[in-house]
Amino acid sequence: MNPSTRQFEILNIVRQQDHVTVNELAKMLGISKETIRRDLTELASSGQVQKIHGGASLPTMVGEGPFRERMGKNAAAKIKIAEAAAQLISPGETILIDTGSTTLYFAEKLAAIHGLTVVTNSTQIAKTMSLDPSSSRVFLLGGEFHGDNRQTVGSMAITQLQSFRAHHAILTAGALDTRTGVMDFSIEEAQLARAMIAQAEHLTILIDSSKFNKIASFEVCSLSRITNLVCDIAPPEELYATLLKAKINVIIAS
Repeated sequence: MNPSTRQFEILNIVRQQDHVTVNELAKMLGISKETIRRDLTELASSGQVQKIHGGASLPTMVGEGPFRERMGKNAAAKIKIAEAAAQLISPGETILIDTGSTTLYFAEKLAAIHGLTVVTNSTQIAKTMSLDPSSSRVFLLGGEFHGDNRQTVGSMAITQLQSFRAHHAILTAGALDTRTGVMDFSIEEAQLARAMIAQAEHLTILIDSSKFNKIASFEVCSLSRITNLVCDIAPPEELYATLLKAKINVIIAS
C-alpha cells in the first residue's frame, strides 16, 4: 500500500470513528505503529486530522455537533459519491459548491483537476481547496457566519454570488421526493442553494440513499432543473422512474 492510499484509509477510519488510537490503526491496516505515526504527522500538518495522545481525531475545524456527526455518518457512501461526481468536472471550469459533508469529500477529490475556479460559502471547503497544489482559484463568499457548519449565509453571500457565472453548481440535499424535488432543512441554506442554481449552467445533486423519498421544510428546486444526480445506490423504483422521466442523468457510485 503506497503512502497516499494508506493515509486516505487512515483518514476515512478517523472520520467514521471520530477518534482512533495508533494501536488500533496498526491492527486494522496491518502496518507498523511507526508508519502510522508518520502518516498521522503528515495528515495533521495538512489539517486533515488532529493528533491526540496515542492517536488521532477529527480536527476541531470540522466543527462540533451536527456537522461533525454528519462527516462520519455514511462516510463510505459519501466518498464514493464524491469520487463519481469529480468525474463530471473538467479543467478550467467554474464550480459553485455549497456547505455539506458530501461536498467537503467532493472538494478533496478536485485535487487532480487543474485550473478550476471554485466559489463556496464553506470555510472548510475553501481551506481544503487552498491545500490543493493545483492552479485552482478559490473564492469564499462573505456573509453571516454560522460556526457550527463553518459557512456563510444571507443576503450578502447571495449578492456576491450573483457576480459569478459557473459551469456547475454542486449541491447537497436534505431530502428528495417526486412531488417537490430537492429540499433542505435550513431556509438560509435553501436560499443560497437557489442562488447558486440560478448562476450555473448545470446542476449536480450529491445525495445518499437516506435522503430518498423524504421531506424537508424548504424547497430548493424541482426535479426538472437537475442535470446530474449522484447517489450511492439506486433510488426506489417509483422515484428512479420519475428521475429518468425528468431526463436526469442518474449516476450510481460504485
